[in-house]
Amino acid sequence: MLFFLVSVIYKKFQLGCAIGRNETAMESEAPVGLHNQGLNSSCEAQMFTVDSQMSYTVPIMAFAFVCHPEVLPIYTELCRPSKRRMQAVANVSIGAMFCMYGLTATFGYLTFYSNVEAEMLHMYSQKDPLILCVRLAVLLAVTLTVPVVLFPIRRALQQLLFPGKAFSWPRHVAIALILLVLVNVLVICVPTIQDIFGVIGSTSAPSLIFILPSIFYLRIVPSEVEPFLSWPKIQALCFGVLGVLFMAVSLGFMFANWATGQSRLSGH
Repeated sequence: MLFFLVSVIYKKFQLGCAIGRNETAMESEAPVGLHNQGLNSSCEAQMFTVDSQMSYTVPIMAFAFVCHPEVLPIYTELCRPSKRRMQAVANVSIGAMFCMYGLTATFGYLTFYSNVEAEMLHMYSQKDPLILCVRLAVLLAVTLTVPVVLFPIRRALQQLLFPGKAFSWPRHVAIALILLVLVNVLVICVPTIQDIFGVIGSTSAPSLIFILPSIFYLRIVPSEVEPFLSWPKIQALCFGVLGVLFMAVSLGFMFANWATGQSRLSGH
């Protein structure tokens, strides 16, 4: 991912204003008439843009920082695990990713401006050796994260479907294969990764960040310690309601975009 960031910054200064240049992704498989859909086709940055793609912005940003399923596996691998050491790991990793994501998005936007597409690597020339290496590196990085994500999913399914049963290699392998097949079918059928990030960011992200922590606090903390109308529990309730509203609004806008065909438009 650091290689990805460095390459995007390098391409920004190499290409300058990439809009209308033949060696950039304008020769990629963009839909016919893409640049006649009211987008700003000049090399002028806009601080804020209001369009149909805004419904994907917050869900994708929320999805980028949903690392909750990986916390426990990473915690168990720490030397002398403790809450303080795990907090240090979280601060460093999330801080580094925030900076890298922010710089990548900024320089990617400053290369293609409002013509940037959901999958930014498709905007560059498909014959550029550097971009091909970046795509290979991203593919490798995503592939190597599968076992980390697969571990909590498989563990949860085993506890839900086969509680109390002894470990079984056939069941272990079967669950993994079924999950991998479903993921590959989803990747093949969904046209852009933007839709996947948007849906997951509108469902699992609010649940893990807002709704579930609020419910756990309300259910776990007894009324003798914190009455239901106490300020901490009112805050937790408001936090959960905010998550439900965030989920409903985000999904509503995305479904509206799909129904009207606006999700196929670029420009962010």
